[in-house]
Amino acid sequence: MPPLEDAAISPDDADDAATQASETIASLRAVSIVTSQPGVRALQMADVAEVERLAESGALTQLRAFHSFDYSVVLHFHGEGLCYYVALYHDGSLWRVLTAVGLDAAETAFRHLQEQATRLSEGETRRAQLLAQNDNVARMIRESEAQAERLRNDLERDAVETQRVTRKQHQVRKELAQLEAQRVAGQARLNVSLRQVQHLSATNNDGIRHVQSRRDENIKK
Repeated sequence: MPPLEDAAISPDDADDAATQASETIASLRAVSIVTSQPGVRALQMADVAEVERLAESGALTQLRAFHSFDYSVVLHFHGEGLCYYVALYHDGSLWRVLTAVGLDAAETAFRHLQEQATRLSEGETRRAQLLAQNDNVARMIRESEAQAERLRNDLERDAVETQRVTRKQHQVRKELAQLEAQRVAGQARLNVSLRQVQHLSATNNDGIRHVQSRRDENIKK
């Protein structure tokens, strides 16, 4: 069985992750876009309610989208207003929106929010990994316990069969001894009987030879 990866997270690691998440959320506004026109802001925060209204009315065209667990970043184009909206969603709800008048600025904002969403979802990524690892460990535990149970059953079965075989072998040896004793006794009786038969046969033949001798003598006379 291969060694299992240590998937434990210490409290310090959890605190660091929470701190990083807080810093990530705070940096969502830290997007600086330089334009060729002094005094013109290429990117600014948009009215969330207004963007929701435009989306519901079908006035926005989705150009690009990024999804990472519960976080999504979508680049919208508003044809009527000739502007772009870069929206950050959390769990399907619109969270923050940046608006830009140029595509380059909008794409820069999209990449920025994509990085932020990726960082925010790092915990979800780690959780998915840990869940998969824990499921794998649990599966391996079940398989190991099942294998151990099968081995225990095999050992118990082997012990039972060994006892049965031992008893059977003992019984067979006992029967063999009895049969051998019967064979020896039977052979002895057979030998006695054969000797008796030989003796009686010899006696009978002697009587026949005596009768034959008297008959031959009578013929000679």
